[in-house]
Amino acid sequence: MVTFNVEYGERLAEALAALRSPPLAGADVIALQEMDGPGAAAIADGLGMSYVYWPASRHPKTRRDFGNAILSPWPIQASHKVLLPGTSRGIHQARAAVGATVRVAGRPLFFYAVHLTSPWGMGGGGRAVQADAVIADALSREGPVVVAGDFNSHGVGERFLARGFLWPTRKIGHTAGPFSFDHIFVRGLDLAEPASVGVAKGGPRASDHWPVWAVFAASRSGPNESP
Repeated sequence: MVTFNVEYGERLAEALAALRSPPLAGADVIALQEMDGPGAAAIADGLGMSYVYWPASRHPKTRRDFGNAILSPWPIQASHKVLLPGTSRGIHQARAAVGATVRVAGRPLFFYAVHLTSPWGMGGGGRAVQADAVIADALSREGPVVVAGDFNSHGVGERFLARGFLWPTRKIGHTAGPFSFDHIFVRGLDLAEPASVGVAKGGPRASDHWPVWAVFAASRSGPNESP
């Protein structure tokens, strides 16, 4: 599994090169943030993957759609948008998560791509309410669930832990400048081994965020995962 905030979806060639390089290459599912429709399509086409993209709003800086995408070489059976409560201060920008059922190795996996409002756009309480909206939707799903993305927070991860999710990326360190904002939460899957999670800092620099990856093993009800 991989999550990658591609800053404003602008450096697509660099992002594609990073996603083709170890340890990100061969991912079963990828969550992308700060994308627009053409950018999501270009990366999916470059990787030979299926994808779903849902815009949340139009960004005032780029004047393009601004949303999240889910990419996979496996069949994507269904998808939907989860509207997140509140809008950012000043520009009043809305956010949304994307949920999709991905059939990995013949087994259904429910996967979310998430991008919560920034600390400057909304206080911690606002991001907590947005995280709760994603958690509520995820808890309504049967079988293994992965929630991945840019949470613009580290502390919000405690809310996932309190609702029964594992937090394998809790101690991965900095993912955006000095901050640990990009994370993966799971229910119904186990890490393949203790070292099977990390921040990919060795590839081309495509963003102000580094990609985050995790490898999961076949578990109680889940598929056998590569990153």
